[in-house]
Amino acid sequence: MARLNLLEETRFEKLSVSVFDNENIASKKVANRIAKIIKEKEQKGEKSVLGLATGATPVTVYEELVRLHKEEKLSFQNVITFNLDEYYPMQPDENQSYVKFMDENLFSHIDILRENINIPDGTLAKDDIAAFCLEYEEKITKAGGLDLQILGIGRTGHIGFNEPGSAPNSGTRLVTLDDLTRRDASRDFGGKENVPTKAITMGIGTIFKAREIILMAWSKKKASIIKKAVEGEISGNVPATYLQLNDHVEFVLDTDAASELTRFDTPWLVKDCTWDKNLIRKAVIWLSDEVQKPILKLTDEDYNNHGMAQLATEKGPAYNINIDVFNQLQHTITGWPGGKPNADDTQRPERAEPAKKRVLIFSPHPDDDVISMGGTFIRLVDQGHDVHIAYQTSGNTAVWDTDVLRYIEFAIDFNKSMGEDTSKLEKTYDKINKFIAEKRPNDIDLREIMNVKGFIRKTEAIAGARYAGLKDENIHFMALPFYETGKKVKSPVTEEDVKITMKLLQQVKPHQIFAAGDFADPHGTHVVCFNIIIEAMNRLRKTEEWTKDCWLWMYRGAWQEFDIHSIEMAVPLSPQEVARKREAIFKHQSQKDTPVFPGDDEREFWVRAEERNSETALEYHNLGLANYEAMEAFVRWKF
Repeated sequence: MARLNLLEETRFEKLSVSVFDNENIASKKVANRIAKIIKEKEQKGEKSVLGLATGATPVTVYEELVRLHKEEKLSFQNVITFNLDEYYPMQPDENQSYVKFMDENLFSHIDILRENINIPDGTLAKDDIAAFCLEYEEKITKAGGLDLQILGIGRTGHIGFNEPGSAPNSGTRLVTLDDLTRRDASRDFGGKENVPTKAITMGIGTIFKAREIILMAWSKKKASIIKKAVEGEISGNVPATYLQLNDHVEFVLDTDAASELTRFDTPWLVKDCTWDKNLIRKAVIWLSDEVQKPILKLTDEDYNNHGMAQLATEKGPAYNINIDVFNQLQHTITGWPGGKPNADDTQRPERAEPAKKRVLIFSPHPDDDVISMGGTFIRLVDQGHDVHIAYQTSGNTAVWDTDVLRYIEFAIDFNKSMGEDTSKLEKTYDKINKFIAEKRPNDIDLREIMNVKGFIRKTEAIAGARYAGLKDENIHFMALPFYETGKKVKSPVTEEDVKITMKLLQQVKPHQIFAAGDFADPHGTHVVCFNIIIEAMNRLRKTEEWTKDCWLWMYRGAWQEFDIHSIEMAVPLSPQEVARKREAIFKHQSQKDTPVFPGDDEREFWVRAEERNSETALEYHNLGLANYEAMEAFVRWKF
């Protein structure tokens, strides 16, 4: 019976999928599978042939393999490796080279023989690539074929660099990269314009010859493409769907990457559910969207025709369920994000008391506060709360070099107008100008450049916070040490980061904390900054009484928004408040127009924010609630 239940639950999935609580557990499972292959082949006196991938996804697998080598004596001397791909053109000593990536993350830490390492050559003359690719295929065959191929997946659905349009029988070849792939790689290269337009990659046909294939994916960022790859129709538009044709494929996912698969996203379509409050709310909102009706107009027939008959039977009739969910949503809406004084707060998202709260807004970068919750920020100040803002990092990697020169030129001219000596400043300017002229993509900036970029972001943050009504003494710049590397890859979080955060929390003793809850990128600054706050609060909760009365609200908005069913506080904004929020965002001039790292969304930050806020309001309205101009959304973190 258990097997039949599992088959029913996974009936939308067209290949084998294993889901783990987090990427660390999943990565260890994959590493142990690799170790098992190596040991089994070694016992037979044979060499293991592994197909390896690059990028953030397999890094933890490689860390575990290194640990197995160092602590459990796993030997790689009988291992031959073939990497999937390499950018073209690409020198092996470049920071973005997959040769360098593999060496830093795996090869330099294990006992593999250098002659057994094979990676596509990004230095070839173009006329030599075709012959090299044929030789690469022959080398794999001569080695006995791939025992195991490790894959990640790009948001275009590419495996290796087999972009949409790749043939299922394609071999190793030179390909042109999709624009989305290049945008995703832009941070590694210091801008999309520096990302190569081509790459050498194993073909889908080459990958298919492996005796076993494991595709790994972590984080919400990959959830939508995983759903297409696992449940969608086979299509050249999503090359990963070709893996459905192979009987030896397993997708290894964390819960976030698997979250849009039917069995997790809409489980009522595949099994009987235990209907708790949250699942009922999610299902009813989904049904409303599915049939394009407001919640209060949903019928028993709608429930029965869309896989929700069990809910209607157990908790119905439908109208009673509708009323309950409608009221839940209505109670999330408040114009008093700090709590409404002298009001019954039993149905409100925030407490009425104390009437005037100490509020601490944490902003990972110097503009996340106004972009993501600028309207709420302004309203909290207007309603008389003691609001503090804490900018956790300097944001000094996200300023154009040309702005650095412009600001120093201004400083030189200003000092001259005051009759000051500018010789030292001019000497620094010449040094910086020379460095920028010779700078390669992702070179670490001079300390003087980092400082100027940090000063630019700082003055903009002050202007934005002042515009929101904040006093200067309530503006805090934390400059957390983990961030101050001058490069994309940041240092690990240390005790100092946590202590700086604890000190500020002890100083303010907030009743409310607002923090960026954007976890789409597990290696991004937002999630690192959030985890530092949680660690600091968990420590303080052991000794500090005020923490027992401190609530933490998560905000989003710069990159994504919360799903409607998960929102616990929705703050409506009037047209005038939307305009005030826009002006606060405009104070961040270095991020205006085209920011250094726009991600895959080419809209300006203020446009993203306004459109997301208006979309949230429209979704509420479509469910049958009031029609507001815009809404900012929050979810409470439970300690």
